[in-house]
Amino acid sequence: MSDLAELSERVAQACRVLGRLDLTEAATGHVSARIPGTDHILIRARGPEELGVRYTTADQVVEVGMDGKLVRTSAAGLEVPIEVFIHTAIYRRRPEINSVVHVHPPTVVLFTICNKPLLPLYGAFDPSSAQMAINDIPTFPRSILVSSPELGDELATIMGKSRICMMRGHGITTASSSIEEASLDAIHLNTLATMNYRAHMLGTPIPIPPEEQDALRKMEARASGAAAAAARSDRPSGRAAALWRYYCALTAD
Repeated sequence: MSDLAELSERVAQACRVLGRLDLTEAATGHVSARIPGTDHILIRARGPEELGVRYTTADQVVEVGMDGKLVRTSAAGLEVPIEVFIHTAIYRRRPEINSVVHVHPPTVVLFTICNKPLLPLYGAFDPSSAQMAINDIPTFPRSILVSSPELGDELATIMGKSRICMMRGHGITTASSSIEEASLDAIHLNTLATMNYRAHMLGTPIPIPPEEQDALRKMEARASGAAAAAARSDRPSGRAAALWRYYCALTAD
């Protein structure tokens, strides 16, 4: 398998996992990856010949330039997604980013609609998602399609250097050094929102105390330093790789 074919399969697999976990429905949402050494990306296509996110195959992944225009496709009936500019804007601004995910998890969208914050309600239950709540999660305040370079730039500006961004009445965008880690960030954010939602249903959610939040910050700093030291190309770190294998096995049809 060529490097490009392998990258296409990794994009497709991420789509299948996120679709199987119900982080997005039908044909909404897309995963992309930067093609190393080029100014092109691979992205899940839209069009009459696609099967939807959950059933994405490598031949439904197309090559696109940073201008958002189609460069290469392996099949007729496939088109560049309208919101490709979410991806291209982030890649242009952030050379360290190798993958962008845009999906529509319903529970996260509910919190953006109601303007409710995602609170740090737990620690050891899931430190990765708890750390997201401790940090400020930027929110793109518009619910329209990001269908132009200008809107893509607006989103990228609000997202800044964050790995995650919520989009009011729309969905989420995540960005990371690998396809797998960008996908895991989407999964963790959905876990955070789901637990917050259930806590609100039961009563009044109480965040963990400040000293425990500080402990999570220190844990995150140590993990980030270790990941940076072990980083290689666009592959996930050891722990992320293991967790990703779990989700791939969990969602295999």
